[in-house]
Amino acid sequence: MRISSAWYSFRQGLKNIRRNILFIFGLFYIVLVNFRAAIKKIESNISISVFFDEGITDQNIDLIGEQIRTRPEVNTCDFVSAEEAWINYSNKVFDDPEAARASFGEDNPLANSASYTITLKDVSKQADFVQFLNGIDGVRNVASSGYTSDAISAINVFVGYASIGIIVILLLVSVFLINNTITIGITVRREEIKIMKLIGATNAFVRSPFIVEGVIIGLVGSVIPVVLLYYLYDSILGYIAGRFTILKSLFEFIPLNELFKVLAPAILIIGVGIGFFGSMLTTRKHLKV
Repeated sequence: MRISSAWYSFRQGLKNIRRNILFIFGLFYIVLVNFRAAIKKIESNISISVFFDEGITDQNIDLIGEQIRTRPEVNTCDFVSAEEAWINYSNKVFDDPEAARASFGEDNPLANSASYTITLKDVSKQADFVQFLNGIDGVRNVASSGYTSDAISAINVFVGYASIGIIVILLLVSVFLINNTITIGITVRREEIKIMKLIGATNAFVRSPFIVEGVIIGLVGSVIPVVLLYYLYDSILGYIAGRFTILKSLFEFIPLNELFKVLAPAILIIGVGIGFFGSMLTTRKHLKV
């Protein structure tokens, strides 16, 4: 590949940054991953409480706990004694919880409120799991957030389908842009290609510079977005940490290095892959001169 051709490919890659689909893909991925992390955090706070029959023995409570923990959908299962329940409740309700507890003395108003607090790995399994809990001997009541779990499950399904659709559209547009770039290059050098074919150049020989060109365009068009996204995301995290500490405590952002150890290779592979296969398809279509 001549220096002029290589420089042309490099400039095309830089030019495409302004309309670079991989940059948009990177932004979309960053937003999506952090959104799913936020949903995951909400899911981890959705719990199910299992209360026991009055007069149940500690041994039977332990047996119920063993049945619960053996289920594959269970994430955590913590026992909350009646004393802990009273302390937690008084801390939330009373301005002076210690005085409130002292006024009751040894009389625990939540004496029958011992329970298991359970979180699931997937909240979409909550309805079936609650049905299982209600069928356990010794379980008096199961408290769950059915509407919340259904809403989160619906959001997860919607985000999943929307993500697939957007990714497919971005990839198709990327192929289209590289297709146009290679086509322009072929049109500009049509006379040169004719001469090469007349002196016996094979299609593979004529096609190879354009394939290299497509790979360079894809590489340049992916490296620069990765660098820009890296510093953009780092700046956003730093800005939020310095100005919006409350938001940071409520919303758990994915760490920079953890995010880009997946995003950077993905964009590079996609960029080079689109450049290679896009140029292959384009040259096969347009090299009949």
